[in-house]
Amino acid sequence: MAAPNDITRYRRPRMDAGQKAGQVVFTNRARCRDCYRCLRACPVKAIRMHKGQAFVVEERCISCGTCIRECPQHAKTFRHDADRAARLIASGAKTSASIAPSFAAAFTEWEQKRLPGALRRLGFRHIAETSIGAFAVAHETARVVEQEQQPHICTACPAVVTYVERYQPDLVPYLVPVVSPMVAHGKHIKQKLGPETKVVFIGPCVAKKEELARNEAAGAVDCVLTFAELRNWLEEEGIDLAQCEESDFDDKPAGDARYFPLPGGLARTAALHADYLDLDCIPVSGVEDLRQALDSLRRSRRPVLIEPLFCSQGCVNGPGMGADSNVFDRRGEVIEYAEANPGVESEHACSLQDLTAHFVSHPVELQTEFSEEEIASVLSRTGKANPDDQLNCGSCGYSSCREKAIAVLQGMAEPEMCIPFMRRLAEQRTDRIIETSPNGIVILDDRLNIIGMNPAFRAFFMCTDAVLGKPISYLMDPALFEQLLGSEKGLIETTVRHDKYNLACHQLLYALPEDRQLVGIFVNITRFQANEKQLERLRSDTVRQAHELMEHQVLMAQQLAQFLGESTARSEELLRNMINLAAEKPKKAGDHWM
Repeated sequence: MAAPNDITRYRRPRMDAGQKAGQVVFTNRARCRDCYRCLRACPVKAIRMHKGQAFVVEERCISCGTCIRECPQHAKTFRHDADRAARLIASGAKTSASIAPSFAAAFTEWEQKRLPGALRRLGFRHIAETSIGAFAVAHETARVVEQEQQPHICTACPAVVTYVERYQPDLVPYLVPVVSPMVAHGKHIKQKLGPETKVVFIGPCVAKKEELARNEAAGAVDCVLTFAELRNWLEEEGIDLAQCEESDFDDKPAGDARYFPLPGGLARTAALHADYLDLDCIPVSGVEDLRQALDSLRRSRRPVLIEPLFCSQGCVNGPGMGADSNVFDRRGEVIEYAEANPGVESEHACSLQDLTAHFVSHPVELQTEFSEEEIASVLSRTGKANPDDQLNCGSCGYSSCREKAIAVLQGMAEPEMCIPFMRRLAEQRTDRIIETSPNGIVILDDRLNIIGMNPAFRAFFMCTDAVLGKPISYLMDPALFEQLLGSEKGLIETTVRHDKYNLACHQLLYALPEDRQLVGIFVNITRFQANEKQLERLRSDTVRQAHELMEHQVLMAQQLAQFLGESTARSEELLRNMINLAAEKPKKAGDHWM
């Protein structure tokens, strides 16, 4: 199987604010978008929504990695520890790699043969399969089951153990008190190579990182990596599997231990001869099957062995696989590898004195009891006061509106997470905008019948809802809408005068092909056009009056000129007479004045 195409998904993530240091599963806030998919997928609802982003609550998380697998934006990630493993090697201590049996599904056949060589190039001095510990765990589990006639829940999967301790605490007494294969193999390595040896477990499981903090793992395993981290580490170190030599592991498991990561693998490894039709041994995988199996155990209390794996189809579907192939193809690859590489004889199996584990119930402390008034108040805030409006659609991530209301009271959810409610708000706002728009809006079907209109349209065209269902031709010329039906452009913009209503409109008509509807938006420009006409009349009157004034002024000027000419002529004659008179000589004495 090829390496995953999106290897950047597995690069070391940055711990964001709001997440605790050392937390195993957390949110990359830069990628998180409010889609609620992680919340829907989370089997224990360990997701707290805040301002549209989903944060992992460490106290509630069981590190199953479901949210990592499900998040479409790769916003959920896990703590990367390759640096820690590199430091162990750099310290000079002898470091051993324990490889989970599901590695056969994470690496192709030729890669499997080169994997030990690649690990040695990284600095590991001992490489072996975790199946060695799985064989010991399976047989110890079988021994405990035979001794005690009661229900039993196998404890190889750390996510199952944490789930029972936190969310099914009444079933803790039925957990088989045996360590996981990882811890068993770590103890075996240190028993064989010395207690100073450092052990790095490499597998598909994110929950193993949390298991590392359990008392049983202390001193047995020093670091946990996923297959995805290993691929990334090899890439960063420039180690190409194709360039590595083929070599064997330093130790081999016994019996059928290589089947262990698959449902029913423990029973086969322990030679219990159980199958899916066996009433006394029930292999289950996936959280839903696990829940139902535990509920059945709680009701019957009969001596049944439940062999649970939290991931559907087992460890081959772990969130840290680093592979994108079909889960059933991966299952087949593990089976093929196990068949092609049979285990050694059981007498060569590891022998450990102490495989005992201790499990205690520590239920999640979160208030679940609220008054009916408090719950009703939250439901009312999201428009669900009426039971008929409580759709229980699950789009928010919770199975019912009541469950989501309780989550709001717990501080785990936000009222705005209700998609039907938010859609209803958006529709109401849209309706409000349409209803209060000063522009007339009409909606027609593809036969040009009126199916909707707003108050402005009714006022423009002096109609009521009585015209609903009638053709638009009842109110106006349908030519433009008919033209729109046959137009590929799907949009017509023009100005039309509706003389019947003394109305002039700028009209925008467009089609909604998916809904087979036509929309018309009518902007009333009647007053604007009337103002234009008044302005034009004013312009004309002004020009006319200017012409009249000019003509009047010219006439007056002409008349003034005429009057001025006549006056000038008379003045000239008078002056000439006066000059002549003054020029005459006076008569001698005795003469009389004439």
